[in-house]
Amino acid sequence: MAPRSLFVPALTLLSSIFTSSVTAQLYSECNPLNRTDCPANPAFGTDWEFIFNETQPDGVWNTTAGTVEYDPETGAAFTISKQGESPTLMTNFYFFFGRTEVFLKAAPGTGIVSSIVWSSDTLDEVDWEFLGGNSSFASTNYFGKGIQDFHNAGYHEIPGGVQDNYVNYTCTWTKEKLEWWADGALVRTLKAEDANNTLNYPQTPMKLSIGIWAGGDPSMPAGTRAWAGGDTNYDEVPFTMYVKSARVEDYSSGKEYVYGDKSGSWESIKIVSGNSTAYENLHKEPEKTLSEKWAELPSSTKAGVYAASGGVAALLFIALAFYYFKQRSAGQKEAAALAAQQEQDRVELERFTKGGNPNYQDYEAMKGGMGAAAGYHDSPPASSAGPPEKTWDPTNNTPGSPTVPSNAAMPLLHDRRESLTTGALGAGEHGHPTR
Repeated sequence: MAPRSLFVPALTLLSSIFTSSVTAQLYSECNPLNRTDCPANPAFGTDWEFIFNETQPDGVWNTTAGTVEYDPETGAAFTISKQGESPTLMTNFYFFFGRTEVFLKAAPGTGIVSSIVWSSDTLDEVDWEFLGGNSSFASTNYFGKGIQDFHNAGYHEIPGGVQDNYVNYTCTWTKEKLEWWADGALVRTLKAEDANNTLNYPQTPMKLSIGIWAGGDPSMPAGTRAWAGGDTNYDEVPFTMYVKSARVEDYSSGKEYVYGDKSGSWESIKIVSGNSTAYENLHKEPEKTLSEKWAELPSSTKAGVYAASGGVAALLFIALAFYYFKQRSAGQKEAAALAAQQEQDRVELERFTKGGNPNYQDYEAMKGGMGAAAGYHDSPPASSAGPPEKTWDPTNNTPGSPTVPSNAAMPLLHDRRESLTTGALGAGEHGHPTR
């Protein structure tokens, strides 16, 4: 086996042979090297540490090509669970010279690549990359305006490895130099003049991307699969990279970064003053609870609220009391009307059955006349209709007397024909008519 001191440079040389295949991963929707009407880059303009124990604030990160899960203990999980997935977080903002720190544990798996990438619209790029088939080394790289050079890649042994522990991977960037740090140890420095006399030195506003992808996927070119360490076996899924936090510091401050020409130089970048959208989203006060809002009110305002609440409560009570008594009064009126109606119905019914039925009156009159001769002494019960105006008095049958009108006729004691027919009125003990 070759000594490690010889193995690492050999691996570096082998990987650099296929570097041109990797550059195709990055693209620019509008490259300011070719056009002058590209939109401005929204600036970050601040310093912020993102803790990935929960979903991040709106308007700061985009999630692409998969799903990122958040956990209070392990942070953000970037998982390839099937072919075609490459979950990535990418900032919506740009920083123009600055510093990033990412606390990351790389994913294992042949052909699996965990990465921290800076990229600009002119295809400037700065990388940390971790190959799943190599648990001991991290790779650093840079591109200037999309131009590859096999000398650019570097490989660095990380004490404790890159897959079993979280490591702080830091880059600092100024117009003079780039530095890569691992857990506080400087592992590489690039001076601007050493990058093709600054021509290939990254120097335009950058976005930050953190993600995982399968460089060994069968759809990748042969050179990329060889650089990634071999073909990926999807029978071994899932492959997961974990990130606990990411700190971003923008060395510039402003609202937007605008390209002044097609040179791609840092001198051509114009900074628009003001606060960026990302700055406003991150620095706005969180929504307060009702109790917090109440606690902040002055005493006079609280007193006014109490008074107003008391007034509203009193009005509500009065309204309810009024409604109650109104309903009660209406109920009493309805009950009284119902009772009156029932009494009226009773009286009318009584009149109908005893005083208002002509047949019943004729029967009573006849019964009264028959009763005098046949021994009936009962009289019909009183009626609310009152007695007849003129009645026949059996004790005084003198025509023209005060009790017997001259035109009154004494009723028959019985009607023989009716007696013979009914055998009822005036019948004797054996059913014969009385004489």
